[in-house]
Amino acid sequence: MNHDMTSSAGSTGVVSTHAVYGAPCWVSLTSRDLQSTEDFYSAVLGWEWRPMRLGDQFRVALADGRPVAGIAAVAGMWQMAVAWTPYFAVRSADEAAARVQERGGTAAVGPISLPPGRAALLADRDGATFGVWEGELFSDWPTWRRAQLAFIRLHTRDAFDAAIFYGEVFDWASGRPGGCEVHYEGEEVVLRSEGDVVARIESGALGSAPDPRIRPHWQVHFTVPDVAACARAAEEHGGSVLSLGPEEAVLSDNEGARFTVTSRREH
Repeated sequence: MNHDMTSSAGSTGVVSTHAVYGAPCWVSLTSRDLQSTEDFYSAVLGWEWRPMRLGDQFRVALADGRPVAGIAAVAGMWQMAVAWTPYFAVRSADEAAARVQERGGTAAVGPISLPPGRAALLADRDGATFGVWEGELFSDWPTWRRAQLAFIRLHTRDAFDAAIFYGEVFDWASGRPGGCEVHYEGEEVVLRSEGDVVARIESGALGSAPDPRIRPHWQVHFTVPDVAACARAAEEHGGSVLSLGPEEAVLSDNEGARFTVTSRREH
């Protein structure tokens, strides 16, 4: 969900979800304590903060002055899990929510109106949580997309089945102008929008049986200059390191939300 829509309709540079439908358009964290969250991510990822129109519990995180993610300290108030969630651009949040439910998924929150648009928090039929946003994107959204400060990957039990589910919800591979393309590369399903890789879906070796031990989830990745330094900072500020490699680490923040830091951008 984009928490920082500061441009009005008709303003120069405004991008609508109608133009990039089906593509990831934002990532957002629901947390319990705003100050604690700001302190953690400032220390680990070097983020700075900007207020939002939606109220005192919302912030936009900035990396080198560019928007990278949204923070909403509403987990306790709205009875939501502390977690990072990707949001996808849609023409109609209501239609997307209906499509999800028709295909065995669930609607957790909404659709609700958050002027100048509508949003919903949903889950696919295997339980992976994601959101949809209908309306304007923030004025410098193309910069966010080109910089690839954040990208997403779905870990699931059956990548092919997941691609069918999301494809039917978001009209992937429909051939319509502005829509997303789906490719099978190696053992992954790769989603491209305007030629750029914007998401990946993986479930293990091609042709293998679905792994019942996998808890399907969308993992949010942030590109950083020093993976090891981020891992150390996470531990020093109340988080934990779940896995650590030379180019990538899976971390948990001080409230338990998981995210990945990586030195690689998607292409």
